[in-house]
Amino acid sequence: MTTGAVEPDEVSSPAPNSRPVVRVGAPTERRNPLSIDLDLMSTRDVLAVINEADRLVPAAVADVLDEIAAAVDLAVAALRGGYRVHYFGAGTSGRLGVLDAAELAPTFNSPRDWVCAHLAGGPDAVWRAVENAEDDDRGGAAEAADCVRTGDLVVGLAASGRTPYVLGALAASRAKGASTVLLCANPEAEAARSVDVFIGVDTGPEVVTGSTRMKAGTAQKLVLNAFSTAVMVRLGRVYSNLMIDMVATNAKLRGRMISILIEATGCSEEVSRRALTEAEGDLKTALVSLVSGAGIPAARAALARADDQVRGALALLAP
Repeated sequence: MTTGAVEPDEVSSPAPNSRPVVRVGAPTERRNPLSIDLDLMSTRDVLAVINEADRLVPAAVADVLDEIAAAVDLAVAALRGGYRVHYFGAGTSGRLGVLDAAELAPTFNSPRDWVCAHLAGGPDAVWRAVENAEDDDRGGAAEAADCVRTGDLVVGLAASGRTPYVLGALAASRAKGASTVLLCANPEAEAARSVDVFIGVDTGPEVVTGSTRMKAGTAQKLVLNAFSTAVMVRLGRVYSNLMIDMVATNAKLRGRMISILIEATGCSEEVSRRALTEAEGDLKTALVSLVSGAGIPAARAALARADDQVRGALALLAP
C-alpha cells in the first residue's frame, strides 16, 4: 500500500465492450497520510481529522487573493459593459456554481441574468450524477457557443483542473472573445496556460481520497463567496459594509431594512420607518434622503443620475 503521489493523468485503452478509463493525477486524488486509518477511528477522532484538514483551506485561499482580485476586476468590467458572467462546472464544482449564482439575486437584488450557471448534465445533475456528462467537452463547447458573447466573463469550475466539459466551454468562450478564468484545486493544472486568470487553490489530498466535495469544495465555496461579494461591492450594491440593494420579501427583511437605515444614518427607528414608507420601500432612496437631508424626490433623481450608486448620489447632493 502506497501513499505517495499519483502519476499524471493516465488514459487506459478500453477493453472490448468496456468504457474508457482516465486516471487523474491531481492533488485531490492523492492519499492523505493523516487519515489512512479513518475507518478505524472513533467518531470524535474522524471529526477531528476532518476539522483539522478544513482549517488549512482559508490559508490556501489567502495565497491566491491576487488572482481572485484579477477575476473580480474582469467580472466588474463585463457587467458594467452590459455583459454577463458565466459559471461552467460539473459535479460538486458545478453545483457550488449554481448555488452561488442562485444566491446573488435574493441577496443583492442583482439582475438574474448577470451571473448564469451551467452544469454538466443540466438541471437533473443538481440531484444525481448524469453519466458521462463531465466528459463531454463538445457539450461544454456547444453550450458556451450558444450563450457566451464577446465581452462576457466565463469562469470554469473544476477541482482537478482537467474536466473536459469545463475545458471545452472555456475553449469555445475564448474563441468567441470572452475573458476566461479557471478555478480549481490543482495548482499545476495544464489548463492554466489557456485562460486569462488561473486560480489554483492548493488544498492538497482529501481526508477521503478523491472526495472533492470536502476541502476542494470548501475552497471553491470560499472563493466564489469572496469573488461574487467583491463584484457586488465594486458595483455599488453595498454601502459601507451594509447590504443596501435588497427587496423585502418577508418580515425579517423588512425589519433588516429598518435596521440598516438606523445603522447607516443614526436616525431613530421612527424616522427610518417614515423615510422608507415615503420612498415606497426603496432602501437606497430612503438612505440617500436621510444622509443628505434631501427630500425623497431629490434623492430618487440623484440616484438616477448616479447610475443607482449611493455614494455617487450623495456626492451630487452635497452642499
